[in-house]
Amino acid sequence: MSNASLLILPGDGIGPEVMTEVRKIIDWYGAKRDLQFDVSEDLVGGAAYDKHGTPLHDDTMAKAQEVDAVLLGAVGGPKYDNLDFSVKPERGLLRLRKEMDLFANLRPAQCFDALADFSSLKKDIVAGLDIMIVRELTSGIYFGEPRGIFEEGNERVGINTQRYTESEIDRVARSAFELARRRGNKVCSMEKANVMESGILWREVVQKVHDEDYPDVELSHMYADAGAMQLCRYPKQFDVIVTDNLFGDILSDAAAMLTGSLGMLPSASLGAPMANGRPKALYEPVHGSAPDIAGQGKANPIACILSFAMALRYSFDQGDEAARLEAAIETVLADGARTADLMGPEGGTPMSTTDMGDAIIAALDASL
Repeated sequence: MSNASLLILPGDGIGPEVMTEVRKIIDWYGAKRDLQFDVSEDLVGGAAYDKHGTPLHDDTMAKAQEVDAVLLGAVGGPKYDNLDFSVKPERGLLRLRKEMDLFANLRPAQCFDALADFSSLKKDIVAGLDIMIVRELTSGIYFGEPRGIFEEGNERVGINTQRYTESEIDRVARSAFELARRRGNKVCSMEKANVMESGILWREVVQKVHDEDYPDVELSHMYADAGAMQLCRYPKQFDVIVTDNLFGDILSDAAAMLTGSLGMLPSASLGAPMANGRPKALYEPVHGSAPDIAGQGKANPIACILSFAMALRYSFDQGDEAARLEAAIETVLADGARTADLMGPEGGTPMSTTDMGDAIIAALDASL
């Protein structure tokens, strides 16, 4: 692999701590697997505001547009709660997503066997779970116009507009079908076509894309509320779920908790292919900045490390090496390695953020 460019944005709270462990993994791949990355680092969120007065400097945004992939830690914290909405740390992340046009958000829900008891569902329901939710990320009710709070008669009314174009649905559907071809070859599309016109259009466009270009992929349709129920009843019936921005937000959080810990969950946000054929991409753990434990060595770095594994798979065409990293994580968990968030009722002494990173490196060494 020719050198690939990677922009690292550690962010706030535990972001720098977990990203330090990712840097160790990146260095290992360079030294042991000859996978060389041109790595640069910059500020985002509160850290950027503290230095520049903005949660994302224009120069950083320009770098993000040029690199092969962006890896982000976390943003935010109580220190910034009273800032104007326009400069809150989260606006930096939203600007990255919007200006890079990262329309497909991939949220895996994977339950490692060693952690099956951590789920609120019965072990036999979640053990071996491996599903992917593809959420449309740049349109829908979070962006539609008109929106706002208005005076109507003698009271206020809050308005948000669910709006989708055929092309917006088409491109996220194609992302889901392409992904399914690399997995279990099965897609379930979720909407509310029974009560929403946007849902009717969503179903029609997804079906059309399937029939014309992906007839080899098994496609089913499900109302989003029924899908939420089925995720709790028997989640392993699904492979890839594709859905809109609002339902994807809700369903992916529900699926996340099936696995037992937010500290284990990565994500990828993908856009259109660049000139080199790679999609524009931002990878980040699902968890937040966890300011209550920042700087204490208690953070679980696995979600951020798994986000890098997703980068290996989807941005750098290194699926075998992504699988190697995922297997190393499975190994350390099976051997009983636990950060504080993974401690069960049996007790024990949790390992530090650094120790978990070192354990994964050791498992990678053993894989050679």
